[in-house]
Amino acid sequence: MSETREREKGVPSNVGSMIQTERAAAFHALHGDLLVLPNCWDAASAAVIEHAGAKALATSSAAVAWSLGTRDGNMLDRGLMLEHLQRICAVATVPVSCDVESGFGDSAADLAETTRLVIEAGAVGVNLEDALSGALRPVEEAADRVRVVREAADAAGVNLYLNARTDSYLLGAADFEGTVARAVAYLGAGASGIFVPGVTDLEEVARLTAAIDAPVNILTGPGAPAVPALKEAGARRVSAGSSLAGAIFGHIERATRELLEHGTYDELAGPRSWGEMNGLFA
Repeated sequence: MSETREREKGVPSNVGSMIQTERAAAFHALHGDLLVLPNCWDAASAAVIEHAGAKALATSSAAVAWSLGTRDGNMLDRGLMLEHLQRICAVATVPVSCDVESGFGDSAADLAETTRLVIEAGAVGVNLEDALSGALRPVEEAADRVRVVREAADAAGVNLYLNARTDSYLLGAADFEGTVARAVAYLGAGASGIFVPGVTDLEEVARLTAAIDAPVNILTGPGAPAVPALKEAGARRVSAGSSLAGAIFGHIERATRELLEHGTYDELAGPRSWGEMNGLFA
């Protein structure tokens, strides 16, 4: 029975499977050097990104939300997110990580259920944020939530890569020492790596990577140092976040304006053809 047919019948085709075990191990191993993730948001973007050479895929919660007509920031319906994730995992032949924002629920039971469902969909990694409604959770509470995810993943039999995200720099809510303290707490609770968005200064990246005894994920985009410089500073994971989706949607707007206002097609030049896109899907 194909994975697609199993999904159609509601059977969690990847849970505990050899394929998912192998992809989880491969995803962990990719953080030993430098993993670059141009984040996806649906099956088509995932297929294009993998075809372009990405060794793994990771969703952007913002991009997924926008594609579904929803604002980013814990506004996305979990069921809709999971439908997208299932479709992404169905077309992917590389490891997939899912941005679960703050976990789709405040209770431990909700968070454990989110973890179980994400793994059931085929993911082998998650990003879990420590902020909610623009404020950092107390470090003990945030660490407890990391522990819940780890225990739920262990119960599912998958060595989930748990990328614990701290928004301390992004919110201006903690200094270097506070960020490192959060990282230590999250790693002690079972995190695999630490995601610190809001930092691209190479000296600060180097300080963080030297102080945190785990792979550090940096959010990059226009204006940030090039990937080789971030690697030299010690980063072991570089994510594009929502910037790739933003660039694509911006191009759609430019092409539309040209077509409507000028009746020309320059912005449509050089796209993937119908045949090329169709060929990405079995």
